Amino acid sequence: MNSLDLAPIGNCAVSALIDREGRMAWACLPRVDGDPVFSALLGGEAPELGFWQIELVGAVSAEQHYERNTPILVTRLTDAHGAAIEIVDFCPRYPHLGRTYRPTAFARIVRPVNGAPRIRVRLRAARDWGKQLADRTRGSNHIRYLLPDAPMRLSTSAPVSFIWDEQIYRLEQEQGFFFGPDEPFAQQINPALRAMHENTRAYWRHWTRTLATPLEWQAEVIRAAITLKLCVHEETGAIVAALTTSLPEAPSSGRNWDYRYCWLRDAYYTVQALNRLGAVDILEGYLTYLRNILDATPSGRIQPVYGVGLEPALHERIVGDHLPGYRGMGPVRVGNQAHEHHQHDVYGQIILANTQAFFDQRLLRPASVEDFQALESVGERAYQAYLQPDAGLWEFRTRAASHTYSALMCWAGCDKLENAARVLGLTEREALWGARAREMRGEIEKRAWNEQLGRFAATLGGGDMDASLLQLVDARFLEADDPRFLATLDAMERMLRRGSHVLRYATEDDFGLPETAFNFCTFWFIEALHRVGREEEARALFSEMLARRTHAGLLSEDCDPLSGEPWGNYPQTYSLAGMINCAVLLSKPWSDVR
Repeated sequence: MNSLDLAPIGNCAVSALIDREGRMAWACLPRVDGDPVFSALLGGEAPELGFWQIELVGAVSAEQHYERNTPILVTRLTDAHGAAIEIVDFCPRYPHLGRTYRPTAFARIVRPVNGAPRIRVRLRAARDWGKQLADRTRGSNHIRYLLPDAPMRLSTSAPVSFIWDEQIYRLEQEQGFFFGPDEPFAQQINPALRAMHENTRAYWRHWTRTLATPLEWQAEVIRAAITLKLCVHEETGAIVAALTTSLPEAPSSGRNWDYRYCWLRDAYYTVQALNRLGAVDILEGYLTYLRNILDATPSGRIQPVYGVGLEPALHERIVGDHLPGYRGMGPVRVGNQAHEHHQHDVYGQIILANTQAFFDQRLLRPASVEDFQALESVGERAYQAYLQPDAGLWEFRTRAASHTYSALMCWAGCDKLENAARVLGLTEREALWGARAREMRGEIEKRAWNEQLGRFAATLGGGDMDASLLQLVDARFLEADDPRFLATLDAMERMLRRGSHVLRYATEDDFGLPETAFNFCTFWFIEALHRVGREEEARALFSEMLARRTHAGLLSEDCDPLSGEPWGNYPQTYSLAGMINCAVLLSKPWSDVR
């Protein structure tokens, strides 16, 4: 694989990434953090297994688009003689028998649209992290793939022998493929897949029409919102940071991490962005996930990251040389050491994510006094930890410091507990949390401000610079016109801005100097420009960021400041949340419609 120009499909239970030629290059089973059945994305330049390709013989061009307001992908391949096929890819999702039908399954509908196209279907399911092909058995209308964690069955209206042998054949009529659980497909394939397609399209178009989109950039915001929803593991309410692992943050940097887990920080920013669009269904699911974490951790350290099934242990390991990595740039990592870290900002973000539930009358389950009491235990931990050293939001592996961002988020959590207590009429608790928040604010203002440099610093008592200081305004710790913030913004721009992009920090870490810009930080900077009145600059930078998107309308974690080439895991929830936040802030109001 030479490009991140990939388009995701999914149904909040399973997902896949598809390249411009319609090859399914990445998908994990039985859920997003599982063994990749399609591992070609990490298989180097010319992987021999781990993909599902419907190849048009002699293809010379490919066009691809999503059906409007859905994650249903349409790929059109054309050969030199004008013969063409259309591939419709989706993961079924729609109401059925009083619940949501979202199977661990991928559906493909292939149609001839011109001439006499000849195709070849190659479904090379991998196991053991791309080490070998899965064993197969065949029936009259299906092929079974004996994957250890999730045996799968391909049910199809195409000739099974052609698929088994990867034989070239003429496509003369529509053919359907359903790659799902190893159980009989008890319907006629083609009519059933057409109905699934129609029902799935109807579901997504109904969901998107409930979004409160800004006037400008509606298509961009809708695509980002749909993709954020694809990063939800709906069974538990978890929200993963990205759908991939080990896509390097920069070429051959070794900064290859597994992001297929639920970071409580990333999830907070995701629900914050979606709340701005009114997508409360994702908030409700995530709050259930958080309540289960709090039940399991009534005291002591709360981890910054958990598995999508609430697993606390995410032991990190490196896969063997048989999977060389994206563009051959290994290593490929499974698991993430961050589950061992102390990252104190997480206490504040748990409270921040829950705050809306004390105010929002739309929710099926508004927050209660009992929920507030559970959050108070988190607030106690925030109050005790806010000045203490931790790994920070950038998850430094070999050093700790008292990070301003961590202290800021702990303060924000305690400040919101005061607000929640006021809504609940808990006067004594309101007074207690208000007093603590004021105390914490005073300490942070004193310790994070560097008088000699005339600005805030990234660590308490330090002098370093970090783009997370931009959150001083978003967290409502400072007003945008505060001279201290303006001075910090000016210094950050001089130290971290690289053309149209912003670095997280510009000092050496565990892997040397950062080479690529972090997209979320660039969006933070755009927000800051808007808040301080530099509106034209903010809109210009936002337009440049939109131009950096893949053909699917999405962003990865990082990009090269010079070329704009995407790097890092993809699609990245941080980046998409930043895109939504900026669009909402910068858009003209609906009252401007004439």
